[in-house]
Amino acid sequence: MTKNVISPIIRPVGRKKINDEQTPARFPAGTLDRIDRVLEPKEKRSDLIREAVDREISRRERKTGKAAN
Repeated sequence: MTKNVISPIIRPVGRKKINDEQTPARFPAGTLDRIDRVLEPKEKRSDLIREAVDREISRRERKTGKAAN
């Protein structure tokens, strides 16, 4: 029996991982509600948190002179 080969190129299926590091975080009571109240339409809570952390890291790197490698 012959094999039906459509393409000899093997490609991975699905999307590339762009945010593959995770860490759980605990917030004081009411913090997530506060975040939800200021979200733009269709904005995700995780996007706001990610951007806020990135801004704070950049601020501290400028303050200490310790840039990311």
